[in-house]
Amino acid sequence: MTRAVTLTVNGLARTAQVEPRALLVQVLRDDLNLTGTHVGCDTSQCGACTVLIDGLAVKSCTVLAVQAEGQQITTIEGLGAVGALHPLQQAFWEKHGLQCGFCTPGMIMTAVDLLAAKPDPSDAEIRHAIEGNYCRCTGYQNIVTAIRSAATALRGAGQTARAGV
Repeated sequence: MTRAVTLTVNGLARTAQVEPRALLVQVLRDDLNLTGTHVGCDTSQCGACTVLIDGLAVKSCTVLAVQAEGQQITTIEGLGAVGALHPLQQAFWEKHGLQCGFCTPGMIMTAVDLLAAKPDPSDAEIRHAIEGNYCRCTGYQNIVTAIRSAATALRGAGQTARAGV
């Protein structure tokens, strides 16, 4: 048995026929073709599926799609565009905050939430914020450096991390 669910994703209303038990991450990837949100562990441990729901970082494998109806969902695809990257996307690129890239969308979405709440976090605060996001490649130092760099860029431009989201 399926039902129609209308989700507002990256500013656009999108409707899909889903089973009531369908997870948000599944609907984003399989029905809406937003494959930047990754499925890494299926147990909410890795953070690869992190999106913003009403501006807050949420692991989309812990939310039923029907629960997200009526809320604003932002995926990595909604942050920036080719030639106009979000400051966090740009910083991850410039500061080598990624290697394989699998964890990167979740890390960036978590960092958007962090920097919106705390525009000038310490390294310890950054590390605490991303502790629910696993990276198997980088050793985290360049991720922390990238988030710190983006925080500086955002403050210098007088923006918030959620600007444009």
